Amino acid sequence: MTLVLLVRHGLTAGTGSVLTGRTPGIFLDDRGRDQAAALAARLAGVRLDAIVTSPLERCRQTAEAIAAARNGQPAAVQEDERLAEVRYGDWTGKPLKRLAKDPMWRVVQAHPSAVRFPGEDAESMPDMQHRAVGAIRDWNARLGPHAVYLVCSHGDVIKSVIADSLGLHLDLCQRIQVDPCSLSVIRYTPLRPFLIRMNDIGGSVTGLVRPDPAGHDRAAGAGPHPRDGARGRLGEGDAVIGGGAGG
Repeated sequence: MTLVLLVRHGLTAGTGSVLTGRTPGIFLDDRGRDQAAALAARLAGVRLDAIVTSPLERCRQTAEAIAAARNGQPAAVQEDERLAEVRYGDWTGKPLKRLAKDPMWRVVQAHPSAVRFPGEDAESMPDMQHRAVGAIRDWNARLGPHAVYLVCSHGDVIKSVIADSLGLHLDLCQRIQVDPCSLSVIRYTPLRPFLIRMNDIGGSVTGLVRPDPAGHDRAAGAGPHPRDGARGRLGEGDAVIGGGAGG
């Protein structure tokens, strides 16, 4: 029964505001480095047979922090291009608030299985899920049924892998939350996968606190109006493309 630890990279300066995609040279900021160090400390006592990462810098940094904290059990970080971020094409590098005005935004929210991002170097969401799940299955076979290994990847990629493990249609992946430096765990068996843990950030419960329901302090951070998505802003029920910056 192969155990896969899925870790999203830590925060960068643009996480949650810009769709970074595969833009090169995007590194963890101070918050992201702190997140990676905290997760590395939590996982220091967990036996890992391999650490596999997306080749993008923010994932590589997160994976290397985890590898460096091993308690006498060093694990080399291995890259797998199939675990890289979605090829968002022409959407890459644009502010999420601008993308929310694009008619395709609503399609990504409701029917990601129908989406192919614009641009010559873009890919579809199903193609992304196919390569990511294929990578996990290949590593499962390579490392064997008793392996425990860690994969560091990106928000939408991890959501698609979790959806597959639950037998969910890709269109339902937007119901899944994967925060920066969160830990999700899937146990793969010959019959079916089991989702053991999801979006575990191991921190306080302050993110569960909500503003005054009277809604008088919306300008102070109570969140967008539910209809904002129709006005070119992220709506309350919108899934942030790229994964967002967490709670």
